[in-house]
Amino acid sequence: MDHMQPTMMSIDGMQSGGCVNKLSLAFNRVAGVDDVQISLASGETTVRYDENKTSPAKLKEMVIATGVDGVAATNGHDPRPNYCG
Repeated sequence: MDHMQPTMMSIDGMQSGGCVNKLSLAFNRVAGVDDVQISLASGETTVRYDENKTSPAKLKEMVIATGVDGVAATNGHDPRPNYCG
């Protein structure tokens, strides 16, 4: 039985392709993540994951832990220009 589920999230604070790369690598390190599509322009992110191995809540925690989501990680302000590299 296929336990893969898609989830969509909006990620604020991405300033460059470096942010997209950082998030892609982080998502792909999460057990159960099968596919990730990230739009730098809109911040819309679609993640396909195994519901037996992770959850949208855990994925959201991972995004916050990366520091890319400026709103969640820094209350909307990050003084570092282009902090994703």
